[in-house]
Amino acid sequence: MNSNQDSLGFLLASVARQLRHAFQQRLADPQLTLAQARALVYVARHEGVRQVELAALLEVQPITLARLIDQLARAGLVERRADAGDRRAYRIHLCAAAGPQLDTIFRTSAAVQADALRGLAPAQIKLVFDALHRMRDNLGAP
Repeated sequence: MNSNQDSLGFLLASVARQLRHAFQQRLADPQLTLAQARALVYVARHEGVRQVELAALLEVQPITLARLIDQLARAGLVERRADAGDRRAYRIHLCAAAGPQLDTIFRTSAAVQADALRGLAPAQIKLVFDALHRMRDNLGAP
């Protein structure tokens, strides 16, 4: 491989970094961090998820997630509920106030995605998504 060419890992990491930066720059609510936005989206996708499972999904340490959840709970966006099956565990649920925040997150994400894909034909966009899904499946990630 020519040292001037990006490897797949470096290229994907670079694009991911640029996507995160563009998202944070465009996010309408400066009070919401990228980490908080990610946590809200994962809670929306996995309503009632156990806190420890959410930490694994987000690939953060449980103590880091606990701080994030504390911030989101103080903002009235999520709540912890005791897990009926494990008195030491909590399940995370969205509050009604999370709806408008999630709408903003999804609109911002869609705008960043549209910019990232600008100039690509629909068939190329499908190919990009198909290839990324295949790579994820090949590597065994959920």
